[in-house]
Amino acid sequence: MNLIEGGIAAKGKKFAIVVARFNHFVVDSLQEGAVATLKQYGQVNDDDITVVKVPGAYEMPVAAKRLAASGEYDAIIAIGAVIRGGTPHFEFVAGECNSGLGRVATEYGLPVAFGVITVDSIEQAIERSGTKAGNKGAEAALSALEMVNVLEQL
Repeated sequence: MNLIEGGIAAKGKKFAIVVARFNHFVVDSLQEGAVATLKQYGQVNDDDITVVKVPGAYEMPVAAKRLAASGEYDAIIAIGAVIRGGTPHFEFVAGECNSGLGRVATEYGLPVAFGVITVDSIEQAIERSGTKAGNKGAEAALSALEMVNVLEQL
């Protein structure tokens, strides 16, 4: 039996983090968690991390596609927050963000870690950005680190 499994150290690998500015009161913590995880666990240097700010989650796929097409990055981490309101807007934004980022990953064969929280309330967003439910930005960074190593072995 062959087992292919990735570790999380990724020294010398390059990461892009696409960050939605909308809902920045939680997104800033998600970004901090992702960067700290890349540095602490992945052993990634500051010079190997590029942060790209976009207006919101809907705009993330086009930025991720441009980054992927550049060939400069080993993985992309998408960081954002979509909070449900009283209209169907939530479904449109969250759905397009998710499917768009998925298309980028499969089109370019590049890990695109999904650190976009999609929640029903501000309280849930706060919980997922570093309190009770952990930091989903940090979790996305761990996923990106592992996938970079898995793909290197394939």
